[in-house]
Amino acid sequence: MFDDLKALQVIHEGPLLTVRFDSPETGNAVSGLLLDELLSVLGALDDHPEIRVLILSATGDDFCLGGDRREFPSLLSDENGHAAMRALGNKARRVCDLLANTGVVTIARLHGAVVGAGVGLAVLCDLRAGADNCRFRLPELGLGVPPAWGGIMARMFHESGAARLRELVLTADNFDAARAAELSILHKVVPEDQLDATIARWTRPLLRRSPSALRTAKAMMNSYAGAHRLGDATLLDAELLTYAVASTEAARAAR
Repeated sequence: MFDDLKALQVIHEGPLLTVRFDSPETGNAVSGLLLDELLSVLGALDDHPEIRVLILSATGDDFCLGGDRREFPSLLSDENGHAAMRALGNKARRVCDLLANTGVVTIARLHGAVVGAGVGLAVLCDLRAGADNCRFRLPELGLGVPPAWGGIMARMFHESGAARLRELVLTADNFDAARAAELSILHKVVPEDQLDATIARWTRPLLRRSPSALRTAKAMMNSYAGAHRLGDATLLDAELLTYAVASTEAARAAR
């Protein structure tokens, strides 16, 4: 079903699909390759109506250290208006749209460091469980770029609240699993050796639910969550990220 993947491990067991980030040498940083493979996996879910639950997890010490900034310089070109960087930003948005809007129930299994884009991908999942030693951060402003990746700010504003999110973004402070639970970034916080059992307690009843009822419930919740939005400002994320990264890299090169 999902062969020849390099940045992901995918295990398909009937109604359950487990997707693991599998680049531990980079801290599972979100690269263009990882986004391509997530697009392939998430885009194929409609072709497999038997799948009811998707678990998003990772190998190695950390869930995800954020976007792979090592790629950014090679994606910038004044000649074509930084088209490759813009394409990466738009690819991130498509991944986030698919993850948020799939009819499959999505569960994030978090451990280690969860940073930037990793926080966003986790929050796009329906249910989130984290180890009590998890460490979180939204570092974008500290790196000289706005938090414009994949349209995740809209989801985070809705889940955590505007005032709380402002503090996280503007300070770029680290916060722990207990704080993440206060912010509704995590639903459950448990010792790492209890993560799988915690997720299994969610998964077992979900696998018995009617697939059509699950899809309808998710569609309803997504619709209600977005009913207040008159316009989709997340469409600007790729543009904002591209020009912010270009400015940052130009300033770095000029030093």
